[in-house]
Amino acid sequence: MKIIILFVLVCVLGIWSLFLGFTDISVTEVFSMSESQSLVMAVSRIPRLAAVIIAGASMSICGVIMQQMTHNRFVSPTTAGTMDAAALGIMLSMLIFPDGGTYQRLSVSLAVTLGASAVFMTLAERIKFKNLVFVPLLGIIFGNILDSVTTFIGLQFNVVHSMASWLQGDFSSVMQGNYELMYISVPLLAVTYFYADRFTLMGMGKSFAVNLGMNYANMFRLGLVVTSCVTSVIVLTVGMIPFVGLIVPNIISILFGDNLRKTLPLTALAGSAFLLACDILGRSVMYPYEVSVSVMVGIIGGAVFLYLILGRRLNAG
Repeated sequence: MKIIILFVLVCVLGIWSLFLGFTDISVTEVFSMSESQSLVMAVSRIPRLAAVIIAGASMSICGVIMQQMTHNRFVSPTTAGTMDAAALGIMLSMLIFPDGGTYQRLSVSLAVTLGASAVFMTLAERIKFKNLVFVPLLGIIFGNILDSVTTFIGLQFNVVHSMASWLQGDFSSVMQGNYELMYISVPLLAVTYFYADRFTLMGMGKSFAVNLGMNYANMFRLGLVVTSCVTSVIVLTVGMIPFVGLIVPNIISILFGDNLRKTLPLTALAGSAFLLACDILGRSVMYPYEVSVSVMVGIIGGAVFLYLILGRRLNAG
């Protein structure tokens, strides 16, 4: 029942998104659209809707995987430096392949993100002080270091402005022909669902999972590859979108538990619904101008993140 409710919510928000924009198209004109309206719908509105849904679901699932791997509810691509590593990889790809294509940039970004994620996971595994907030704090510091390196290199080669506009999480530039790379995330999410039970075991601790016969190292590598690849694709296509992978998995976990076989579809739908709502809000609040989705998600997601931290601290006390 709950999955149907979330699915209907995504459908309602999706229809709202399709008919929101400068070009006036109403629901009653679906079967009688002019040529220009059909063109706007096919080239801009439908690709944008697909990109928002895929990005929301992908980032939410990435958050779930990283939280299972680190056994910490506050770890996500935002708080583990994964997005900053992807941005550094894109910066390096622009310098190494100035005339390179999308896949060359993705390959460099993926390599840097994989390396940085492995470093963060190693650091998180080795620290002895396992406070709930300490691990994400370590990730934020790690991400700031990567961001500083990116800025330093950008200043040296005078590409900071290009990177800043590129990495601003925004769906307004999504058009037919420049977002299809995001479909790479779909089979990776399917792989995650296939191994959902093993990721659930991973979240119970390394010793527990190994005693039950799971190959912990292989699952760890699989999680690193999936989260790094999905994050690189999202950052490369629409920029950095904070907090989705952090707050959505926590809310779903609080409401429906930690059995990933049951909650992964709910997490994906909730992530899509949350990002759709933020995108619609950003397009409506200063209509006909847009506030980028990263700003809207940052404001709303930051408030929810603080509530989760304070709430858990109060519960602990």
